[in-house]
Amino acid sequence: MSVEQALTIADLKEQARRRVPKMFFEYADSGAWTEGTYRANEEDFHKIKLRQRVLVDMTNRSLASEMIGENVSMPVAIAPTGFTGMQHADGEMLAAQAAEEFGVPFTLSTMSICSIEDVRSVTSKPFWFQLYVMQDRDFVLNLIDRAKAAGCSALVLTLDLQILGQRHKDLRNGLSAPPRFTPKHLWQMATRPFWCLDMLGTKRRTFGNIVGHAKGVGDLSSLSSWTSEQFDPQLSWKDIEWIRERWGGKLILKGILDEEDARMSLGSGADAIIVSNHGGRQLDGAASSISMLPRIVDAVGDQMEVHLDGGIRSGQDVLKALCYGAKGTYIGRPFLYGLGAGGKAGVRRTLEIIRKELDVTMALCGERDVKNLSRNNLLKDV
Repeated sequence: MSVEQALTIADLKEQARRRVPKMFFEYADSGAWTEGTYRANEEDFHKIKLRQRVLVDMTNRSLASEMIGENVSMPVAIAPTGFTGMQHADGEMLAAQAAEEFGVPFTLSTMSICSIEDVRSVTSKPFWFQLYVMQDRDFVLNLIDRAKAAGCSALVLTLDLQILGQRHKDLRNGLSAPPRFTPKHLWQMATRPFWCLDMLGTKRRTFGNIVGHAKGVGDLSSLSSWTSEQFDPQLSWKDIEWIRERWGGKLILKGILDEEDARMSLGSGADAIIVSNHGGRQLDGAASSISMLPRIVDAVGDQMEVHLDGGIRSGQDVLKALCYGAKGTYIGRPFLYGLGAGGKAGVRRTLEIIRKELDVTMALCGERDVKNLSRNNLLKDV
């Protein structure tokens, strides 16, 4: 099956599983500890039922919307994900191009393989940049300045990675970028020859935003120790002020999963918050993103833009989030599966699948404009 023949995100996931070395595929396809929250992110979407409507005009439908004031072809953005360039050579650059051509935002992670400058070199429209706050404040300030220089139109500040959650699969696989050359890792790569051929054709095999930019980080060994020590456990609400002032543009806070934190974000000056549990990769046992979305929308949705990240595997999932009041959604694993399966064409196919499922589902719910979706389109408990 080619990526063009894939009908679902699950189809692309299986293609990626066969093409990407195990350590990198499982990085995308895993959660923290028991992976309970990772599973709940998907499962809780299935519990939400839709109202089927008939004999309504379904012509002239529109998925066009806005996220933080930017026009989007549908209210879906590419989520920031680390190691993206290890799913496919030059992965962030290819995904950014696919997103730009499709008319949706692309968000580059601090922990990307391709650098800010790499992505800027292959795109013509502004992309978004996701920031982790490190203890080396000079490095953080430099990252912000580099994102500004690249013309990024939004800064996505991740709040829920002060301490790294334990992900058993990554530890067992000995995950690293570039990969280690032990017999186990060599075997994993040898069984994925097309991935290897693509990787041989690029020089981008480590964290492009860090190596050569952070003090004392010039090789793999120094990078490993730096990243393990640099996530700042003292990050607090007061840090948002200096970050916002340095940035000076649109600011999105990612990792809100509680109504009280959502209310506290109102005074931060942020333009939007993302309801997210880091894809189930941090606090195992936390609630799913979709289960907390309506509560957070009720708490702050009339005062700031609320987005959702986590568990989306279809256009129907996007629609359910929009019905609960999200003004935008993010896809992480779906685009990684598409990228791993077929590079830029795979990311494009991911977006096509999401768009078609969203469009058809919206029509069968009796709506023609994605901006009109509401809880009225959901079936209430009898």
